[in-house]
Amino acid sequence: MLKTRLTEKLGLRHPIIQAGMGGVARWRLVTAVSNAGGLGVLGVGLMPLEEMRREIRQIKEHTDRPYGVDLLLAEGTPNIEALMETLFAEEVPIFVSGLGDPGRWVKEMHARRMKVIALVGNVQQARRCADSGVDIIVAQGHEAGGHTGRIATMVLVPAVVDAVAPIPVVAAGGIGDGRGLAAALMLGAQGALVGTRFIATPEANCHAGYKDKLVQIGVDGTVVTRAYTGKPCRVVRNRYTEQWEGREREIKPFPLQLLAAGEHAGAAMQKGETEFGFTPAGQVSGLVHDQPGAAELVDRIAAEAEAILAEARGQYVVADEAPVR
Repeated sequence: MLKTRLTEKLGLRHPIIQAGMGGVARWRLVTAVSNAGGLGVLGVGLMPLEEMRREIRQIKEHTDRPYGVDLLLAEGTPNIEALMETLFAEEVPIFVSGLGDPGRWVKEMHARRMKVIALVGNVQQARRCADSGVDIIVAQGHEAGGHTGRIATMVLVPAVVDAVAPIPVVAAGGIGDGRGLAAALMLGAQGALVGTRFIATPEANCHAGYKDKLVQIGVDGTVVTRAYTGKPCRVVRNRYTEQWEGREREIKPFPLQLLAAGEHAGAAMQKGETEFGFTPAGQVSGLVHDQPGAAELVDRIAAEAEAILAEARGQYVVADEAPVR
């Protein structure tokens, strides 16, 4: 087993966090990942409050392992105060800020023995979150699906590790197998956050057409656009994204653009309509070739990373205190 500061801090068996993808990461996916030893995370997105409460209670009924809840804290997100009060009332153990700085909530969360994870896309955001007292920082690179930044994972992760030490850092963006997890650990991260790869599992709460699309496209099959939500978001390149090329000035701010997208917002997840529907996906889609169960996927990623790191250790010997190949 790969033991890191992340597994120790959160009580995990594997240093793998499933991304809190809105609409996709519901209780079945969350509990499958958590029961397998990773950290399952409920993606609230724009979910109504009572629906979020039901999802949390389903999670608690189906696992006694650690889990998290991801809220979007961006300006304009509705009902934040009520959502937070519900998290407190349900005694959620881990909070994940998928968008925005959770700083104003950290003190109260810690008073309630909650762990706080913040997702960032640059070093400046990482330092702000570190100053706020968050427990873990996820450095998400440009390759990631959904709302994403402009800096590549390979550069961002070690930069954030250096900037916020000794706070544990988790790598995200372009990670979907054991090779990615092993690389993240070598960059100084304490684990990996995996999103897109978990969409192509039976437990993911979306239409089979969406999952099949991820298996079909290559590494160049996605594009970063504001056309769906008003914020830069990596999605499957399709006819809808092409229609907005050259019309960027017409795009409304978040979350108004999401509302303006209307029926297209849920068409992919609910109906499998991937030519116009909202289909968040990372460049790692090009490495998705099958649709295993979520628990199998956690085990596969962990075992592959362990084997890679063990082999790497065996390829090096120490002579005169200097590693040689």
